[in-house]
Amino acid sequence: MQRIKEIDWAKEGRQLLKDYAMIVLGTFLAAISFPLFFLPYDIAPGGISGISTVLSSVLPLSVGLLSFVLNVPLFLLGWRTVGWRFAVRSFIAMTLMSLFIDLVPVCDISGSVMLATVFGGVLLGVGLGLVVRAGATTGGTDMAAKMIHNRVAFLTIATILFMIDGLVVAVAALAFGIEAALWALIALFVSTQAMDMVIKGFNTAMQFMIISRNSEGIVRRIHEDLERGCTRLMAEGTYSGKPVGTLLCVVSRTEVPRLKKIVSEIDPDAFVTVCNVHEALGEGFTGMDAQ
Repeated sequence: MQRIKEIDWAKEGRQLLKDYAMIVLGTFLAAISFPLFFLPYDIAPGGISGISTVLSSVLPLSVGLLSFVLNVPLFLLGWRTVGWRFAVRSFIAMTLMSLFIDLVPVCDISGSVMLATVFGGVLLGVGLGLVVRAGATTGGTDMAAKMIHNRVAFLTIATILFMIDGLVVAVAALAFGIEAALWALIALFVSTQAMDMVIKGFNTAMQFMIISRNSEGIVRRIHEDLERGCTRLMAEGTYSGKPVGTLLCVVSRTEVPRLKKIVSEIDPDAFVTVCNVHEALGEGFTGMDAQ
């Protein structure tokens, strides 16, 4: 029993190191999007950092320092709504991001507002996605949204965050002009998509639903040619009232053409649906403990 406990502690320690390494890398990537891409063109892509970008244009304070000052009260008020572990990690991530924003000098490396918007949005989204995967966040807006949701339950947290970001963009339009606000909206969209991809994972796969009169033949070929398994589902045709062979199979994208060929060779009249799988975990794919 003692040996098992030691292995668990070792595993916990490795996961903790991995999480904090992701927090450091994520905050760095998210932070440099501001001095290298957003700040040279007055782009304020929502959140506390976006508010700080607007305020820094009228106050003699840096964006990173303003972000820290604005975030601290939100963390103090909202840490109970998210739990101490999440709050501690988030406070560390927020502090690191504020520090990195100010440490990197403002420099226009893109030479184009469009390139700055796109690449800045990608960097910001990837960085924030890594932080979220490590069990943290970089801004107090998440906590603010949770506190508002507790008082106004009919508004979802996602809706509240969208309203906050929209308000930031509206203020940016007043401070920097409509054009800058429109670029900020594009940056916000790009960063959201990039963040979503990182959170869901790059281990994408394809799910096949196969209905065939010769499901057994298809199963044998899947076992032999792809060396994968599949799941047989109990199904019944609504017109015939008879059982139909239904298979559920998840394969990598590189295996999709081979599975299509197998089905077409065994049963050209099979009915097949294919859909995207954002992430596949388990045997044959990424392990559960690899996240």
